[in-house]
Amino acid sequence: MNLFQHLSLLALLVLAAGFLSLTEISLAGARKIKLKLLAEAGDERALKVMQLQAQSAEFFAASQIGLNTVAILGGILGEGALRPYFTAWLSFFYSGPGIDTIAFALSFLFVTILFILFSDLMPKRLAMIAPERIAVAMIGPVQIFIRLCRPFSWALNLVANLLFRLFGVETTREDRITFDEISAIVEAGAQAGVLQKQEQHFIENVFELESRGVSSAMTMRDNVVFFNLDETEDGIRKKIANYPLSKFPVCDGVIDRVIGYVDTRDILVRLLNKQSVFQLNESSIRTALIVPDALTLSELLDRFRATKETFAVVINEYALVVGVITLSDIMLTVMGNWGGALDEDKQVMQRDDGSWLVDGSTPASDMKRMLDLKALPEEENYETAAGFMMYMLRKVPKPTDSVEYEGMRFEVVDVDHYRIDQLLVKRVPSDPSQL
Repeated sequence: MNLFQHLSLLALLVLAAGFLSLTEISLAGARKIKLKLLAEAGDERALKVMQLQAQSAEFFAASQIGLNTVAILGGILGEGALRPYFTAWLSFFYSGPGIDTIAFALSFLFVTILFILFSDLMPKRLAMIAPERIAVAMIGPVQIFIRLCRPFSWALNLVANLLFRLFGVETTREDRITFDEISAIVEAGAQAGVLQKQEQHFIENVFELESRGVSSAMTMRDNVVFFNLDETEDGIRKKIANYPLSKFPVCDGVIDRVIGYVDTRDILVRLLNKQSVFQLNESSIRTALIVPDALTLSELLDRFRATKETFAVVINEYALVVGVITLSDIMLTVMGNWGGALDEDKQVMQRDDGSWLVDGSTPASDMKRMLDLKALPEEENYETAAGFMMYMLRKVPKPTDSVEYEGMRFEVVDVDHYRIDQLLVKRVPSDPSQL
């Protein structure tokens, strides 16, 4: 064969190796979510790609057979075909005893660079740009190639599986998607401008409903406004005027004896119908949903959906009321402060000197996000910033008590009846002289 024929055959081998590299990376990198979307749009090739991913051992065996065979043939062909031409070219400059060795090295280097550039580097970079689109486009030729290599790939996989069993290696791919992976995707979308920052918070907060307890969003016991069963007309009027709430628990003397609750809309209807507004009886008191404080916000949302209620009284293991919570409280947990950042909610405020004032009732997850902390110690043991301090201090808090964590000092600023109202958080300088 002449030089043109040798180069043409070498080019075909390079293209064959490039095709195998392109398909190998695209099939490995194609994401199932995008493939499912393509399949739902009517592209049957996407289903074939997903089936091949589920049984990928046969394809990878065939791919390696093809790549190694082509690489060996390319090396043999390239070295044998190009060395005489490199020898003739070198003879114009050098005619010593090592001319054949130099020609061999140059032909080997030329063929190696050719395969690396056009059969490995460029195809793989192209495959990483759009793996799903390339995998779908190439699935037909890939299936034909797999059939051709099936006897050899079956034998290779048999040996490989025996070795995996011998060394106890698990070969089953785990496709479970975790919250951290979804959060990373959402964050990447926000950084790319696909999602707004507020939308990123919404999505993350929705997933946090599964881990956050009801106590992180409820109105605490000390702040619950309730009607006594024998509440006077004047007392009911003042509470409705002073506390713009839509629902008030009704209790028999003390908050732990909950009878039910009153919806102020019922009172408005009575007022419009010119009926007695302030009679607390069976007709005006609704049955309250009682839930344990061990529930997560996601579980409470299911309870609200099942009972068609939007108000619940939260009790602890001793049947004592620890707070009340509404559907609106859960929605506010998801939305945060609508239209603004979390620090505008006055729960976490950054001061001019770089320190933060944190309300004790701030959910621990919100405080962690605002302070840019990756994690808090033993987060399952508390729900709020105050709970974090109580857990870290291991004692009843008092003003000026402080703890240090991850280069930050958390100091108790205000305490009301053993309850932490506010924290001061500031970074600890690495240089002690700056303290």
